[in-house]
Parts: sequence; C-alpha cells; structure tokens
Amino acid sequence: MRSDRMSVSASEEVEFNKDSFLDEAVDALYEKRGSTREKALAVIIEAFNSNLQQGQQFVERKFATLLHQCLNSIKKGSSKEISLASHTIGLLALTVGPGDNAREILEESMIPLSQAFKSGSDPSKTASLLECMAVITFVGGNDPEDTEKSMQIIWQVVHPKLGSNVVAVKPSAAVITAVVSAWSFLLTTMDGWRLSPKLWQESITYLSSLLDKDDRSVRIAAGEALAVIFEMGSLEKFATETKGSSDGSVSEGNKSKEGFSYIQGLKGKILNQVRDLSVEAGGKGSAKKDLNNQRNLFKDVLEFLEDCYSPNTSMKIGGDLLRTSSWSQLIQLNFLRCFLAGGFTKHMQENEFLQDIFGFTPNKRNLLGSEHMSNGEKRMYKSPNSALNKARTQRLNKQRMLSAGKNFGHYAVNVGDEDS
Repeated sequence: MRSDRMSVSASEEVEFNKDSFLDEAVDALYEKRGSTREKALAVIIEAFNSNLQQGQQFVERKFATLLHQCLNSIKKGSSKEISLASHTIGLLALTVGPGDNAREILEESMIPLSQAFKSGSDPSKTASLLECMAVITFVGGNDPEDTEKSMQIIWQVVHPKLGSNVVAVKPSAAVITAVVSAWSFLLTTMDGWRLSPKLWQESITYLSSLLDKDDRSVRIAAGEALAVIFEMGSLEKFATETKGSSDGSVSEGNKSKEGFSYIQGLKGKILNQVRDLSVEAGGKGSAKKDLNNQRNLFKDVLEFLEDCYSPNTSMKIGGDLLRTSSWSQLIQLNFLRCFLAGGFTKHMQENEFLQDIFGFTPNKRNLLGSEHMSNGEKRMYKSPNSALNKARTQRLNKQRMLSAGKNFGHYAVNVGDEDS
C-alpha cells in the first residue's frame, strides 16, 4: 500500500516525509510516471550516500523490493531512470557487503544489465550500467568465474560479437573510457595466470592502440589498465607461453617464434608510448586541465615499467590516512571514489567491507576493535593484504633487483625473458 504522506503534484514533484522517506521513495517506484520514479531513485541514492547506518537498516526490511523495482526500472525506464537504477543497485551491493544478498544482486542483475547494454546508445546510461556490473561483481562474485564472465560482458560493449543481423556501432570516447575503467577494476581482483593468452593478446593490443587516441580520458584509462597488467606479470606470462607453445613441428615452431617476436615488439612499443605521454606538451585532446594528470600518471607508469616501483599514495579521510602502494589498490580506490562521489568519505568511515578492502581503520574502529564481517576469505582475496597481492609484491621486489643489476634495457622489455 502506498504511503498517504507521499504526494505527486501537477509538476510531478514528490515530497517525502522526513521520518519515512525511504519507504515512501520505494513506494514511489511503483508509480507510472517515469519522472516520479527518477525522483524517488535520486532520493534513495542520496540516503545511501549520506546515512549508511540508516541504509543498512532499511535494506534489512526492503532489500528484495528495492532490488526488483530497480531491475524493473532498468528493463522499462528512460536512459536517466536506467542510470539512476543502476547506481542504486551498485550502492545496494556496497551497503549489504559480501554474502547471500550480494550474491542475489549479482545473479538477478546480470541478464537485465546485459540486455540494457543493447538498448540505445546513450553514453551516460552505458557508463552507469558498466559501473553497476563492475561493483556488484566486485562485492557479490564468489569465484573467479563470476569475475571473468562480467569482464567478458563489459569487454563486448566495445568488441561485440557480430552476427549476420548485428551492425557494429563505433563506441564514443566516454563509453570506451567507462569500459576500460570497469574492466581494469575487476582485473585487479583476478589472478592473471588464469586468463587465456588469446584474451591477453586482444586486450593488450587494443589498450596499446588506445594510447594513440585523441581523447585524454581514454589514454589515461588505457594507461592504468596496462599498469595493472604489467604489475600482474601477465605480459611476461603471455610471452613465455607464446615462446613455448610449439608442438615440435616446423610450422608451429615458426608461428611460435612469430608470436614471441610480436609480444617483444609490443612491449617496446608500449614503453615508447608511455614515455611520450609522460612528457606530452599538449595539443592532443581538448581538456587541457587534464594534461598534468596525464603526465603524472604516465610518469608513474614509466617509473614502474623501467624500475618496478609502484606509486605510493595517501589521502586524508577525516583525521585518518588511507594509503595505497600498488597499481591494483590505486585503481580500486579511484574507481570506488568516482562511483561513490559525495558518499565516498561516509562509506570509508562506516563501511566495514571497504575498510577491510583497503586495510583502512578509522580512529573509531581503532578504539572499539575491528570486527570482521562474514565471507572474510573473499574480502581479503580482493584486499591489498591478500596472499595474491603479497605474492605480486614479492615478485616485483625480485624484478626490481634484477632490473637494478642490469646495465641495459628496461623491465618492460627485458626482465622475465631469460627464464622463458
């Protein structure tokens, strides 16, 4: 039953009672007017960003109702409504944290989100859908297969599987940026050794081509993705598999050598691209204010490729410092900070899932003691403190020593090839 305190005026404005506005907002999602539903979704988003405790209490009562009404909005709503509903679902996943509810969000949302990618080409709507898929997989994915599936769907937004009745549509710069950002965000949670050489060849070649694009945001997103790939050691793994893939025949041996030579050439090309972008004088791209961001990013990428040093960053949240010491951590932090926007600080101060992901403990939790949530193993797998990330750090330290002992070349071109 709809609340009597919710009124829809002639101007389609919705007024919510202060004490029960979330219930009324969910009730408003049943309204026929799209503008009424959009207003309600905006109210819910603001509530989840500004009062996490209230949001958590609310989803304990109305989790299923909110999820399924948001999915209805994605199936039937305007581009604006789809964007708002997608963002709401992502916030819902972050609010409930890992567990059965997050798993249900992922399972129930995959088909509606996948279908929504195919309806219309509004960049803002597509970006919201991509962010939603990335976030709900990050929280609700219980195994690598879940993440791989979502990464494939995301990748197909810019590389669709073409059939006889499918016409390729050139994606906008905004969509390419959103795809690469969402894809690399999920890549940070993966063990790169699981992914196939064919996938690596396609993705690395494509990302290298994006470094030559005119749009600066595209170049920055591609640079971050390549940094994660190098940090995982995946290009070296791909080169090793290519070099050793021959079955003994002359034909296969020649193909193997050609493939290995291609990877070596691609490594060198990427290094030169990164070096050029780190000192670019301007001219490419219209957003001049982003030029310094680009230079700084690619200086960091160049230092990593040459000397294996990851960027160390810190930011203040309240009176506490949140630090990152790897590309994977930095990409996760930047993605979630962008997604949460004005709600980022509130979530970092109160959301235990995010606190555990980044190893961040506000003073309040220092005093009270850290209480861990369920699904701890999954959470820590994605955390910078996980065994996977520690193994990456150990490997990078070894490569750093190898690099320091060499008087020629760079890590991106040479280190890792002798053992191939």
